[in-house]
Parts: sequence; structure tokens; C-alpha cells
Amino acid sequence: MQYRIIGQTVPAVEVMLNVGEAMYTQSGGMIWQTPGIEMKTNTRGGLGKGLGRLFAGESLFMTTYSATQPNARITFGSTVPGSVLPVQISSVPLIVQKGAFLCAENSVEAAITFTKKLSVGLFGGEGFILQRLTGSGMAFLEIDGDMVEYTLSPGETLLVDTGNVVAFDESVGYEIQTVKGVANVLFGGEGLFLTKLVGPGKIVLQTQNFNDFAGKIIARIPSSK
Repeated sequence: MQYRIIGQTVPAVEVMLNVGEAMYTQSGGMIWQTPGIEMKTNTRGGLGKGLGRLFAGESLFMTTYSATQPNARITFGSTVPGSVLPVQISSVPLIVQKGAFLCAENSVEAAITFTKKLSVGLFGGEGFILQRLTGSGMAFLEIDGDMVEYTLSPGETLLVDTGNVVAFDESVGYEIQTVKGVANVLFGGEGLFLTKLVGPGKIVLQTQNFNDFAGKIIARIPSSK
């Protein structure tokens, strides 16, 4: 399987498949393709896994595209301005924030995973159900805005605004920390909670949280009376 990232403002990944190779994506992820690709849509793993993805912010159904002739090409597009991050999934599972998954080779498995602390799910804003990518092959993630990568040493901590975490190694600890001080909570603009990431391991962050951006636009739209 060969690929290239195309576009700049709202990028996409173009994949070239040989006979028997396949990619899957959430419903609506494909934006164009050449002839010689077979499409199959299902819950990928059963209704239980499909409902789990839906709860994690992805679509209930996943669509698999399989090449039936050599050098078939298919393109998957991101949904907001930013970038597309290719990641090689191998022996180390990758934990992915909901909404970040774009597409992956058929040999990569995406399944929901639970954080260790229930408080993350109850109060964290982004939900305590994340996605765990395992198997072997390429996966592609959506980045809102620009991408920033850090490698945390053992015990090293980084506090991140909720929604700006894209992915991290399974070795990285993940929990929610409350913002101290009533004035900070009410007027600081960061909300009540921050995401606490503790090394060791690599983390991927994004400079924009599109949900927050969309909320600010909606708040400025004049209401009709």
C-alpha cells in the first residue's frame, strides 16, 4: 500500500491499493476513487462494536474499500482545516481521542477503550471512551489546526486543555485534573478541567479544538426574535 498526503488547508490522504489490499473509514470518509474498488459497509465487528464507536464519537457503520484491480486509488478527506497524520501501528498500541480517526488499513483494528478513572468520563468533556488502535499497518488521523508532538520522560507531566489531545502511546497515563480557584474556573476561559498526561511515551496534540471554534462562531450568530 502506497499513500501521499494532498492538499494544505483541508488535506486528504490518497492511497494506492493493489489487488486484495483494503482500507476502511467511518461513513462518509471517502471523497473520490478510481474504478476497481469494491465498497462494503457494515458495523465492522458486530452491533456491539458499532454502538461503542458511536458512543466514542465515530459513526455506527464503517466502510471497507477493497481493490479488485492493480493500482486502484482512493482518497479520504479530513473534515476541518488542519493536517492528516500517518501513523504506523505495530507492537505498541496507540490511544486516539474520539473524532481523530480518519482511516486505516484493514490489518489495523480500532476498538473502544476505557480510561482507568471514571471521573474522566463523567467530567472530562471529551468522554472517557477512547479508541485503541492495534494490529499492524498504517492508520491516518485528523488534526485540527497544527500538530505538535512531545515525548514525555517517565513521570514528566503535561496539562492540556480538553479537546487538544489527539493521540498518545498506551504507556502514557491519562486523567483529569480540576482547575484550582473559583475565579480561574469562571473567568479563565479554560473550563473546569484539564487533561493530565504523564510519561513515559509520545503524545500528539493539536493547536485547535474545532468543537470550541464552532461553538464560538455559533455564539456570535444573531438570533432571530
